[in-house]
Amino acid sequence: MDRKLLDILVCPLCKGKLNYMKKESELICRVDRLAFPIRDDIPVMLEEEARKLAADEEITEGKR
Repeated sequence: MDRKLLDILVCPLCKGKLNYMKKESELICRVDRLAFPIRDDIPVMLEEEARKLAADEEITEGKR
């Protein structure tokens, strides 16, 4: 994932900070509890493509 791109991307819903989870290949919004997938190094920032995080799913601090 390109560092410059990570610095400018925000959640499309709340405009909040996203956490990059390299292992899962996702961008996580803690506020909305959504995980946006990264496919072929391209973040898919569509709400309908995001995975809802389970209530008991722990969100660890990822790289920014």
